[in-house]
Amino acid sequence: NIKAARIFLANDDSIHSHGFKVLEETIKSICDDVWVVAPETEQSAVGHSLTIHTPLRMKQYGEKRYSVFGTPTDCVMMGAKHIMADKKPDLVISGINHGHNVADDVTYSGTVAVAIEGTIIGIPSIAFSNSYDRETHEYNWDVPRRNIPKVLLAMQGQSWAENVLINVNFPYVEAGDDAELEMVVCEQGHYEPSMNDIVKCTDPRGRPYFWIGPPDSDKDKLPKDKDIGQLIRGKGTITPLSLNLTHKPTLKTLEGIFKS
Repeated sequence: NIKAARIFLANDDSIHSHGFKVLEETIKSICDDVWVVAPETEQSAVGHSLTIHTPLRMKQYGEKRYSVFGTPTDCVMMGAKHIMADKKPDLVISGINHGHNVADDVTYSGTVAVAIEGTIIGIPSIAFSNSYDRETHEYNWDVPRRNIPKVLLAMQGQSWAENVLINVNFPYVEAGDDAELEMVVCEQGHYEPSMNDIVKCTDPRGRPYFWIGPPDSDKDKLPKDKDIGQLIRGKGTITPLSLNLTHKPTLKTLEGIFKS
């Protein structure tokens, strides 16, 4: 029952980000026991990193509302094992990320890392990300506002497999076109190697510097039936991700090679 659940919110864009405020407002509209433990500063693309060489510090912003001067993974550990140690959360929700997290993005994503850590701890976990318009860089936050409750209520009461998290992405849809967004369940895709790029620039003193550019969005290079292909074609995506990375066919092959 979502209404009576203890829900733990975290992200990677920081406790101050607009997407996180939208998430808080949305979840509090359907649940009475919402806790926040999120990074104090932006931690985008830190992946599933953990702070082990410096101490962690917290800041309290109100009842059930904290920030951690650390990574998204730090936040989940501090929230579940310290702040809410009296009673484990029923659900961890991450987001709403500024930008999608599909295909190979999930390996870098701090947003997905929140759900990974929640899953490791044994809490059902789900990550939400919202795409933007590539030309104007604008977001339509009404898309997740309308659809996050639908997704959560549809999954209410469903059992969660061990070592599995749910990754949800919303496309950019212009205002007025988002009332009946189609959500599809699909596999994780992968980018073509040629879609990732290093952008070389020159500073005012003539010295080179570089940006790691985002993958381009050429529809022809994206598999239509996978998360990135569906998203770029205007559909919301729901993808279960497994924490067990063992490739079983290769495992069988190697067992045959290395038989004693």
